[in-house]
Amino acid sequence: MIFTVEKEHDGITIHDYLRHVHGFSRRLFRALKQTEAPFSVNGVVCRFNCRLSTGDVLEISFPVERRSPRIKSEHIPLDIVYEDNDVMVINKQAKMAVMPSLNDPEGTLTNALSGYYDEINLHSAIHIVTRLDKDTSGLVLVAKNRFAHMALSFQQKSALITRRYYAIVEGEPEEEAGVFCAPIGRKDGSIIERTVRPDGKYARTFYNLLYADKSHALVDVRLETGRTHQIRVHFAHAGFSLAGDTLYGGHTGKIHRHALHCYHLEFIHPVTQEKHNYDAPLPEDMRTVFGKKIIL
Repeated sequence: MIFTVEKEHDGITIHDYLRHVHGFSRRLFRALKQTEAPFSVNGVVCRFNCRLSTGDVLEISFPVERRSPRIKSEHIPLDIVYEDNDVMVINKQAKMAVMPSLNDPEGTLTNALSGYYDEINLHSAIHIVTRLDKDTSGLVLVAKNRFAHMALSFQQKSALITRRYYAIVEGEPEEEAGVFCAPIGRKDGSIIERTVRPDGKYARTFYNLLYADKSHALVDVRLETGRTHQIRVHFAHAGFSLAGDTLYGGHTGKIHRHALHCYHLEFIHPVTQEKHNYDAPLPEDMRTVFGKKIIL
């Protein structure tokens, strides 16, 4: 990882530069101390207390991360929308789980990433920042090292990462734009299903109606919060279950998975601090719900 020191940070130590400018955590510093020569400035090995000058090139060498031996590497094609040394944006297909589980021990995005990392000789754990349900398609943000993961996780907790979704619902909302604000919690007797309940966690969902026919509507959805199954639960609670979402009252006549796609992703790059925006088109199985081409 490489940083170029800006004028306003002239004279600061490496430790303070990383701690206060780039937000390195104590845990990250502990990891760096395990490396024999974690820092070099303009090609010269330096210590934590070395002072930096404007224009200095600070290179950081992290210790090798170990992947869990329980993760099987699989060579599954990935739709990579963007990639550099620190982050990846992947357009995940529907029917692919993000993480291995008892029901999906193989064939997951994690397995695919492990196989891809083997191909490019990247020694890193799998750091998936934004997750999607198995049947939800669309953009997923991945960090390729510890620092990127730390920085992007902070952005996510601070609501600095923006995601927008296309959803197809059964019926047509009366309002062209609206908001659902209803607490969500686990449904009694189920470890999977969620429901609106008074003792649930605060949840807020915004939507805009894009297109409708006699039986279905396409909506653009933005989340203020990120509760499990939030979009699916809020629309079902309002009487507009997602098409194909049998868990929450939807039907499979038009599509054989819940019709939800993360089409837009925004974040601040953890190293360059530049804003990144990416989009993924509506997948074919969602387009065919309306029986004709939808122009978005």
